Amino acid sequence: MPLIYETQDDYGVISVFDDGKYRLLSFAQGDEQSRIQLKTPHVLQHEYTQAMLLALMGKTPKRTCILGLGGGALVHALNHAISGVHITAVELRPEIIEVAKEYFRLPQGKRFDIVANDAIDFIKNNKSKKFDILFTDLYQHFGMDKRVATAAFLTDAKQQLKADGMLVLNCWEEHQYQHDLKESLLELFSHVYALDTGCGNWVVFASDHHHEMNLKQQKTECERLSQTLGFALQKWLSRLEEVV
Repeated sequence: MPLIYETQDDYGVISVFDDGKYRLLSFAQGDEQSRIQLKTPHVLQHEYTQAMLLALMGKTPKRTCILGLGGGALVHALNHAISGVHITAVELRPEIIEVAKEYFRLPQGKRFDIVANDAIDFIKNNKSKKFDILFTDLYQHFGMDKRVATAAFLTDAKQQLKADGMLVLNCWEEHQYQHDLKESLLELFSHVYALDTGCGNWVVFASDHHHEMNLKQQKTECERLSQTLGFALQKWLSRLEEVV
């Protein structure tokens, strides 16, 4: 795929590739941080991000927060799927924010707050209104930010959620075997579900609120969401399991 832009900051190289159909954000050779389809940027291309939007089942959030902007794929998807949603996206690297605006058609306006900050610090210190859903997608070229899988972060994250809010964690698949992480989640939240995407990621959904949908209602809601989002959610729903 042809390189169309490249820059560097204190954290490393930021590259943008484009083949006329897709645009790709990369932090290192062979690395793919974000990918959008230029004609339909709201249709998520990475399977783990698709799985994360199971969080919308039976829920119409007014305020969401995304930790880790990248090319803004989740921002595109949420903005398309939920009319009037307010989105706060937190990104450590100011250069990436500029790249997302310039090359990834990042939505802008009064409903979008793009914050240049360390996401862990933001969650610890943020004093704005609480969120309905908090998504974490904190990765660099070396992998996931290890601070996400700690009791300290999870405790701070819960404080940023409304009473019926949900925390969505994108982790590596090996985190499903990390006893301390599971223990912290179960101590903090009464309902914890997760799925193995089969492509290297373990996506966790943690909340104190349980949606009382029977199987038929779940199937109907899943089909409705799939049509709205432009990709199938059924296979992710079928992989969802309670964390014990």
